[in-house]
Amino acid sequence: MNDPIGDMLTRIRNSQMRGKSTVMTPASKLRAWVLDVLQSEGYIRGYEAGTDERGHPALEISLKYYEGEPVIRELKRVSKPGRRVYMGVNDIPSVRQGLGVSIVSTPKGVMSDANARAANVGGEVLCTVF
Repeated sequence: MNDPIGDMLTRIRNSQMRGKSTVMTPASKLRAWVLDVLQSEGYIRGYEAGTDERGHPALEISLKYYEGEPVIRELKRVSKPGRRVYMGVNDIPSVRQGLGVSIVSTPKGVMSDANARAANVGGEVLCTVF
């Protein structure tokens, strides 16, 4: 797999289109950090570490819905393996005039765009969520 974050975002997007309550994805530290940001911003209910049917480490993500509609309306990968996107603290984009969130990988950890601005750090913009 070349793009594990892109794979996880696609699994979330596809599961929400089908109305699933949970989705499984292979486990990694970076995926867990991205899920921590999604949970703290209120886009998912949470996630649990476990194993899949083959015994490999996996994360079970609990998706969040409001009045039957998915809370996540748009989930886009920004920085890809073929083209990395790095931005300074002043260049980090605001998603939908601040209604959405950019997830940024910084030297101080993976955090939302607002937290990155508050910590005065830039980094790789992983994805945007609205």
